Amino acid sequence: VQLQASGGGLVQPGGSLKLSCAASGSIFSIKFMGWYRQAPGKQRELVAAITSDGITNYADSVKGRFTLSRDNAKNALYLQMNSLKPDDTAIYYCNAHLWRRGVDTLEDYWGQGTQVTVSS
Repeated sequence: VQLQASGGGLVQPGGSLKLSCAASGSIFSIKFMGWYRQAPGKQRELVAAITSDGITNYADSVKGRFTLSRDNAKNALYLQMNSLKPDDTAIYYCNAHLWRRGVDTLEDYWGQGTQVTVSS
């Protein structure tokens, strides 16, 4: 199983970016997908997450600015980020909790990370 993240880049304060994450491989079912971020010198933190039932959870710092969506048919996750601030600068990581085909254990996978830089 691989998680491929894309969409990061450099944007001015107040701008927008959309991150994408595609899960591929021998996937039976995905229970949870989410985006985390890690800024220099800080711990990795949850940005937003969505369950297979469509229940979303956002960090307080991004509520009202970021929108998470999921395409279950494509095993894809998207994060629309609006009104970006310099404090949003970080490496963003895609995460999934899933079952592989023929495996009973729920497994945890991470994407490679994509850099988001908000600066004028």
